[in-house]
Amino acid sequence: MLNIQLKPREDRRLRAGHLWVYSNEIVAPPNFAKLTPGTLCRVLDARAKPLGTGYINPHTLICLRLLTGDITAEIDADWFARRLNAALALRARLYPTPHYRLVFGEADGLPGLVIDRYDDVLAVQITTAGMELLKPALLEALKIVLKPRGILISNDLAMRETEGLPQIDEVIGEVPDEIEIIESGLHFRVPLAGGQKTGWFYDQRHNRDRFAAYARGGRLLDVFSYAGGWALRGLQAGASAAICLDSSAPALAAAQASAKANDLTVETRQGEAMDLLRELKAEGQRFETVVVDPPALIKRKRDHEKGLEHYAALNRAAMQVMSADGILIACSCSHHLEPAELQRVLLREARKLDRRLQILETGAQGADHPVHPAIPETRYLKALVARVF
Repeated sequence: MLNIQLKPREDRRLRAGHLWVYSNEIVAPPNFAKLTPGTLCRVLDARAKPLGTGYINPHTLICLRLLTGDITAEIDADWFARRLNAALALRARLYPTPHYRLVFGEADGLPGLVIDRYDDVLAVQITTAGMELLKPALLEALKIVLKPRGILISNDLAMRETEGLPQIDEVIGEVPDEIEIIESGLHFRVPLAGGQKTGWFYDQRHNRDRFAAYARGGRLLDVFSYAGGWALRGLQAGASAAICLDSSAPALAAAQASAKANDLTVETRQGEAMDLLRELKAEGQRFETVVVDPPALIKRKRDHEKGLEHYAALNRAAMQVMSADGILIACSCSHHLEPAELQRVLLREARKLDRRLQILETGAQGADHPVHPAIPETRYLKALVARVF
């Protein structure tokens, strides 16, 4: 197996539990650029002492990801099975049914891998060349540990292109176009084939549990609603009406199907969020609760200022359709946006509209998306409940 040695003092983060090494932190071996992306390697510190086993991609900024601190480890199906069982043990303690994020990348010791579980159907994302090369062992381990009826490998990801990988989805076994999950007693229709990411946003489940009650007694607007998770949970908690806004027709169709399955009524509008918010304002519509839960608007550090203004514009437009004393649930899944920044954005936009702001609660990703203590990027989701009056 190839040896990769770190430059002096560059091993500190790995010793502290970090799993990434950047291309300028290694002593590049001969013919480094010609290495097959994803090649397994032994990782050595500057004194040639072993740090562990990982995989390497000479063509990416994060060129090395550590898999284990065992330099003699054989990364085979049995190794994957042990990691999967460790991840499964946590989720089995937390959730009464097998519906959750089973693997959250580095936080579960499996860099480049995300798995969402829908009972006997799995939605898998492989984002790195190293994990792609290890896919046969991974699939064997999944069959051993979970015996799934079907596996959807969702490959339509920009990061795969960066890693030199194709972006074509794969289906193994029986994977339905749509699957049903139960969240807090409600039945949701989750689009898998052609759905967003891995199908359902499990990371907001705990926040929906805590925050849905704020919608009681008033009208709710769910911006970037996807399949209606916030809207239907709000109706369940006692909202008098709910409107879903999203650009995806299949997502809104899933929201309507879920509403019907639960004897609820939801209105849906398809289009870009800012355009639809302007329409609602022009119509004079007002809502007691507004949820703004967009996709990541700051994907890279260099996009920070532009993304920050996008968050500001969205939340300003949301406040303009809120009642005189309303609740705004403002979310961000951008790692590069700090919670304090989101709070400052809300305060600034409220002041522009001559309104007062109170922060009532804060939320983060659910426990099936654990945070790796040495990798701040794994702490990404922010949710603020604010009173705007």
